Amino acid sequence: MRQVPKILIDFINHHDCFYILGHREPDGDCIGSQLALASMLQSMGKRVHVLSSGPFNRIEILRFEARFKSEVPSERDFERTAAIVLDCSSMERIGSVAERMPNIPASFIDHHSTSSAPGPYDWLDESASAVSAMILLLMEAMGHSPTREEAELLFFGLCTDTGFFRHLDEHGSESLKIAARLVEAGVSPKRVYMAINGGRTLASRRMLGELLLRIQPYYEGRLLVSWVTIEDQQRYGMSSRDSDLLYQLMMGIVDCEVCFVVKQETEEMCTVGLRSKNSINVARIAEQYGGGGHRLAAGLSINGKVDEVVHTLVRVFGDVFRDEEIEK
Repeated sequence: MRQVPKILIDFINHHDCFYILGHREPDGDCIGSQLALASMLQSMGKRVHVLSSGPFNRIEILRFEARFKSEVPSERDFERTAAIVLDCSSMERIGSVAERMPNIPASFIDHHSTSSAPGPYDWLDESASAVSAMILLLMEAMGHSPTREEAELLFFGLCTDTGFFRHLDEHGSESLKIAARLVEAGVSPKRVYMAINGGRTLASRRMLGELLLRIQPYYEGRLLVSWVTIEDQQRYGMSSRDSDLLYQLMMGIVDCEVCFVVKQETEEMCTVGLRSKNSINVARIAEQYGGGGHRLAAGLSINGKVDEVVHTLVRVFGDVFRDEEIEK
């Protein structure tokens, strides 16, 4: 991981008030890093507004929803006010909140790949396993020791993005050292694990069974696809899809190199989660449709019905597989 840029530290010290933003459809890393950073800034005497466009559909983050504002409050002194955007590198991914933001300086802190040039106050580090890990480094660089609550928020975010460290490879030692420092600050890994994976309903497990039954293989099983309909969500509940476990099970199937799950959000629009085992960069595919993410885990929104979206993306992956064969 890269060092914290000094210009970012100067940027924080220079301003008295901050809008802390994250991407729409937030996950644990986005939520945990926003709240932990806000807590540190408040301890420094800064005024802080923590904002999110939502929705808070993931069961593990529902308990945090009340701590976020969806409306942008006005400030009395915009000369000393700035924005810090976490877990994404462009205003396009923030959602409706971005439309009402004042014209103020902004810093983006992100660990996803991006094709756009960084701004003067940005800290972009694709080698970082989670933005939560970057926020701990920022705290340490500013001489701040995380409180137990801040450490739990950062550990929650770190574990969300690493799949409780399953996604780390031989280069993941720094992430484990960061995790150890957070545990030393008072975090219980067992409690965080249950916060992420516990509290599931029987309906969620029944829905998971249906999604597994409808998996379709393509390209000799290298690509696996499943989908969630509006009827599924009405039958089992909007938050019943256990995404992380579904992806785990799909990626564990022999010959599978990449998978995606399409969710019909409205009659006209779907969201898609993509996962890759190793060689295929799904973030590049997501970026073609205005989405983003990591090389091995990404997401996007796309207009259309489930069957149309599946057909489109299966064809896209066919091109990817062909290009891969040509390169060999």
